[in-house]
Amino acid sequence: MNQLEMYCLSIHDKLLEKINQIGYIPVGLGSFDYSSGWLRDNTGDNISHKNKNYGEYTFHYWFWKNILEKTEIENWVGFCAQRRFWSNDKNIKKINNFEDLNANVLKSVPEEWNNYDVIIGNEIKVTNIPWIKIIKYGKQAIFENPKSIFKSKRNIKFQFDMFHGCGLLDKAINLLPEQDKFDFRKYVEGKNSYNQGNMFICKSKKIMSNYYSSIFEWLFKCEKIFGFNLHGYSKQRIYGFLAERYLPYWFSKYSNNLIWPVIFYNLMDITNEK
Repeated sequence: MNQLEMYCLSIHDKLLEKINQIGYIPVGLGSFDYSSGWLRDNTGDNISHKNKNYGEYTFHYWFWKNILEKTEIENWVGFCAQRRFWSNDKNIKKINNFEDLNANVLKSVPEEWNNYDVIIGNEIKVTNIPWIKIIKYGKQAIFENPKSIFKSKRNIKFQFDMFHGCGLLDKAINLLPEQDKFDFRKYVEGKNSYNQGNMFICKSKKIMSNYYSSIFEWLFKCEKIFGFNLHGYSKQRIYGFLAERYLPYWFSKYSNNLIWPVIFYNLMDITNEK
């Protein structure tokens, strides 16, 4: 099991050629118009109509129900997106153009992964939020947690409350089963960074199945509280943002995982190169 199948998620039809050149499987999300050649999340058993609220997770649901439950996993399976790619090396090189990107994204499985089941992306710190953003978005979050005026006291929960609504993460956590409710709350209150991008790579069908069962059971319960009449990017995609915090917690608890670097480079910028 040393081959790699990488799904690259996108909402822009014009990126098909570039994703194919990299050698990844192009995935078109949601109800946008796509040319032939894309794998879509709106066939078979799907929740594609929830894409504006779920983001990448409409494809994760599709993959779970239409691929994972029906076939065996013989290779490492990974997910990236049009702006975030796995690096082929622990030391990320500067990316100036598409040629640089194509030369430095992951295309084979490093030997270092042999003793691991899951790969998750490098962490994003939540401590260095500019004060101008805190003043604009975070006054209520500061009021709820006065200690967060100090950088060292800013945790995942503070950052979520600030950008996505005070108390919403707490309400969502209360819907988790007992084996995760306490531990996930401890995780978001105790950590000042989280692994980015709703991205992972895995070689175990069992682990992926267990993760998907856990995350979608939780998100479907959250729908009963938050619904879909959500406005503004920070609220509209709340299910994707909840999943982004839950993913690294779950894989850290239930799998033998390795953190691996992620390259941030927008393919839409590349298509505009002259």
